[in-house]
Amino acid sequence: MDTAATRQTMADRNLIVRLAFGGMASQTLRAAVRLGVFDLLGDGRRPAADVAADAGAEHQPMTRLLRALAGLGLLEEHEPDAFCVTPAGALLGSGSPDSLTAFVRMFTDPAIVRAWDSLDSSVRTGGIAFDSVFGTDFFSHLGRHPELSADFNAAMSQAAEETAAVLPHAYDFGRFTWVTDVGGGDGTVLAGVLAAHPALTGVLHDTADGLARAPKTLERHGVTDRCALAAGDFFRSVPGGSDLYLMKSVLHDWSDDQAVTILGHCREVLPPGGHVLIVEPVLPEVVGTDAAAHAADGGITYLSDLNMLVNLGGKERTRRDFEEVCRRAGLSVVSVTPLVEAAPFYLIEAVAG
Repeated sequence: MDTAATRQTMADRNLIVRLAFGGMASQTLRAAVRLGVFDLLGDGRRPAADVAADAGAEHQPMTRLLRALAGLGLLEEHEPDAFCVTPAGALLGSGSPDSLTAFVRMFTDPAIVRAWDSLDSSVRTGGIAFDSVFGTDFFSHLGRHPELSADFNAAMSQAAEETAAVLPHAYDFGRFTWVTDVGGGDGTVLAGVLAAHPALTGVLHDTADGLARAPKTLERHGVTDRCALAAGDFFRSVPGGSDLYLMKSVLHDWSDDQAVTILGHCREVLPPGGHVLIVEPVLPEVVGTDAAAHAADGGITYLSDLNMLVNLGGKERTRRDFEEVCRRAGLSVVSVTPLVEAAPFYLIEAVAG
């Protein structure tokens, strides 16, 4: 009998099955990107046999891959064995300005995925599984693998594009004269801020490897003459001279003690009236208290939290967590504001405490 209870049980079972198949879906995505499927399909409709030939693949296995991608909503099969890209799939073409190909390559790479096999161990011990699996920490591993490091930097840039478009108009940058982007990578976020605020001057601070792509990013946005590059280690110091210190998706990579160190170095050089602006997700104190945010996020922030546990030793934080690490660094949080158009990010603003 088709009762409400039966339908709910079926829905619950389907949820578990979808979650169990999640790893297979991500590897399907990885294979498609590595084979160049979305570029080969382009803007039109093509037979699977043609895509297979151009990819150097067998026809029937390619058809099966393309049908799986259609089942995931990334392609459409309008007639047997002929496919085209959906709007979501178009984000995986390498020529798209909004491309997420590097993001997919990075987050499906064994460097990210393999340590997840030891998630249960990390939960038991609190240890960083990546270090045990690879014999070194994540960023040292990147340093030894230039191609992976390039993918990581490109992925971070792609992930920052949405925030870079929204942030300049969501915060009053006009109050400041100099902004230092601490751990700002290739400068995607800072370039967006500077382009929207012509009176503002910037400093981009990261490791030499992290800054490798920055000159092209700054040139593309037309802000090269208003942004200095400062290579360094934020665990040792950050450049002085700015009245705003910006960090986007930096602190969650690190433990509380390490976050306090980074924030403390910002506090050391913060002038009177200066501010620190942290752009990161903010977890609610109890899961489910912000149903709309969780629906939009799809639980990804909590998976990101586990990824930090497994691979980096960092964490996603609640407001109380941010207040505590800021307090320990001599800072006081004065506002926490959702960045609505770039969910799940928030603006955490702090001043000298």
